[in-house]
Amino acid sequence: MVEGFLLGVIVTASLTAAGFFWRFYRQTRDKLFLAFAAAFAIEGINRMAFLAIDKPSEGSAVIYMVRLVAFLLILGAIVAKNRDSPARKR
Repeated sequence: MVEGFLLGVIVTASLTAAGFFWRFYRQTRDKLFLAFAAAFAIEGINRMAFLAIDKPSEGSAVIYMVRLVAFLLILGAIVAKNRDSPARKR
């Protein structure tokens, strides 16, 4: 019962963070914010899937693959942002 509640809190926090980053992206059109919004949305949906599974396992390879995708998305956006930085164009 408590695990379901805590997963709900994590889902809510992740989707709220995704919403904030989406709003920042719409204001600035910075793709780094878009990557963070997508990563938090992926994490929120991943945790929401935990609620639908009868006996979830944190050690599942599928769960780690979804997390890896989210983190690689952020890492790729950071690399792309640094590659396009004005300091480098001098």
